[in-house]
This record gives sequence, C-alpha cells and structure tokens, in this order.
Amino acid sequence: MAAFADILGSMIVFAVPLLLVALGGMFSERSGIINIALEGIMIIGALFACLTIRIFNDNGWGPDHAQLAVFIAILVAGIAGLIFSLLLAFASINLMADQTIGGTALNMFAPAFAIALTWMIQGQGQSTIQIPSWVRFGLFNAREAGFFDIVFKKYLLLTTPVAIVLLIVSVIVLYKTRFGLRLRACGEHPQAADSVGINVYKMRYAGVMMSGFLGGIGGLAFSLAAGSGFQSTVAGYGFLALAVMIFGNWKPVRILGVSFFFAFFKVVGSYSDRIPFLPSFTGISNASYIYQMLPYIVTMIVLIFTSKKSRAPKAEGIAYDKGSR
Repeated sequence: MAAFADILGSMIVFAVPLLLVALGGMFSERSGIINIALEGIMIIGALFACLTIRIFNDNGWGPDHAQLAVFIAILVAGIAGLIFSLLLAFASINLMADQTIGGTALNMFAPAFAIALTWMIQGQGQSTIQIPSWVRFGLFNAREAGFFDIVFKKYLLLTTPVAIVLLIVSVIVLYKTRFGLRLRACGEHPQAADSVGINVYKMRYAGVMMSGFLGGIGGLAFSLAAGSGFQSTVAGYGFLALAVMIFGNWKPVRILGVSFFFAFFKVVGSYSDRIPFLPSFTGISNASYIYQMLPYIVTMIVLIFTSKKSRAPKAEGIAYDKGSR
C-alpha cells in the first residue's frame, strides 16, 4: 500500500509540470503560433527560479519563510519564461520567421546559456544548482504516515496547488471571457478576426507570453519534482508536454487527464524496481533504462494512433500579414 501511495504521489508531482507546460503551449497555438520552444522556456524558468531559491537559502531567509520564498521563485520562473518567449514572439510575428526553426533555435540556446551562467556564478564545471529540502511543505510525519499522508503530504509542493488554480483560470479565460474568444479566433481565422477590429498581432503576442509564463513555472515544477537539483536540462519534458497538448486536443481539461496518463509511465520508469508484477529482465545489464524509455515510446505510439483525429487550430504556424488579405 505504501508503494502504491508513493507511485500515486509521484504521479501528481510529475503531472504538474506536464500540465503547466502543455497549457502554455495551448495558449500559444490557440493564438496561431507554434511553440516548439517549450523545452527552452522550461530551462530558462527553472534556471532563474533555482538561482533565486539558492540566494534565499544562502542568506538564511528561505528556511525561515520557506513557502513565501518558493512562491517568489514561482513568479521569477514565470517572468523569466515570459521574457524568453518574447524572442519567439518577435521572430514569429514581427519578422514572420519560420516558427519551428525559431523555436528549435531557442531550445538550443537555453541549455548552453544555463550552463554558461551557472558556471559563471558557481565556478567552472559546477553546473548543478542544488535545491534545498525546505522547498517542500514539511507536513509529512513518517511514523504516522497513512495512505493519504504519503500521497498528499510527502510529495506536497507549492507548485501543485498553483497548477490547480492556473488550470481553473485557463478554462475560464479560454472559454468564458472575451479575451479567450478573440484568442481562439486569431488561431482559427485571423483575417476574420482582423475584419471585426481584433488586433491579431497583440493577441498572438499575448498567447506566446502566456505560454512563456506557464512554461517557466513548469520548468521549476519539474526541477522540484526531480529533486536532484537543476542541471541545465528538463530531460525532454518540453517535448513530452507538446505531445500532451496534441493528445489533449488543445483543451485544458483533456490536457489534465493526459498529463496524468503520461506521468504514470514516467513514474513506472522511476519505480520499476518496486513494482512486483513488472518483468525484471534478468540477465540484461542496465535493464532499468528499458522502463525509463517508456514515456517517450508511449508518446510515439499515442501520436501515431491519434494524430489523424487531432484538430489543431487552422491558422497555427501561418504567419499573419495584414496586408495580404
């Protein structure tokens, strides 16, 4: 029972970054901009947030005000991701550059920049930013731990309730506000939106900025979930979030369910030695890597069978030129 509780708790923790980043990609693509740069945005958000946590830890303020420090780090992650996403927005909207190439360039830039900045601050070769234990809520008591204590206390991070709030806000903004209607219109038929006075350029900037904000927070959420410190990478989680967004059909509630689906395979890879009914692959060296490949194998299989049924925004990836109507 304890092992199952650990698996469920880990699923929640690893579903949160997928949910946040996939929601970010959804806002960008709903506005008409393909955001391949989610991986890079996650890295930049996690980089500056983890540096913020380190500063709080070094001066002793963080341990005394743990959750306030984490909340500030979450805001820093979101703002850093937002600023970084402006590079994609400028290239895609103002320069009308190929959005896929622009996003790929940012993905290549982000880890190199993270390593260079980390070495500059911590010293040559010291690329890991350690994450202190006080970032967790600290409510867990191992002696009195029951099933719900393990699931909701042992693995409790501030990013989890923040993600729930942002999910609810995303649903309301996308479907219950004038802004959401205009955003969706710009991703479906920007010429029609422009004809009724909607500024397509501003709406697309807004979509990409929202994507950057959520993606940056998702990067911090992944680093906190991994727990081993920030190492200038998010292990392909940005691309996994793209698959979650596509499988979720660019809809927030479906994205939530798919996030847990993919998080399950991520956790199976991490806890494969503690799940008795899984094959042990006796005689194969480094057999654990077989299970660690599961999330990415499942991603390919799911996309093969669902890509034809996915309905992407009609105008995504198409640069909008007001003068070409």
